[in-house]
Amino acid sequence: VQLQASGGGPVQAGESLRLSCTCSRRTCNNNAVGWFRQAPGEEREFVASIDWRGTAPLYAESVKNRFTISRDGAKNTVSLQMNSLKPEDTAIYFCAVNLSPVGGTSQARYRYWGQGTQVTVSS
Repeated sequence: VQLQASGGGPVQAGESLRLSCTCSRRTCNNNAVGWFRQAPGEEREFVASIDWRGTAPLYAESVKNRFTISRDGAKNTVSLQMNSLKPEDTAIYFCAVNLSPVGGTSQARYRYWGQGTQVTVSS
């Protein structure tokens, strides 16, 4: 299984970043994909997910109206556009493939996990 997250980096508060998660067609094509993050000393938490069709995004309250998740089936890529970044968004961001076509917040439902990409937001 190949699952790769990219696009992280250091930014200033208020700036934007776009993360990408690329996976093999067999892995992603019929499954929901989610983004999670883990800040230093904190537990990993749900950020956003999108269903297999790309029509039903789901967001954590902390990122709603700032982050947008989308998927490009032709490229087997799921993106996370992050706007108006805050220092509290600093974390390692992971993408993961759900066991089902429908996204959700439960980490237990995500089978495949990629290596994370670091996002650092300074004030």
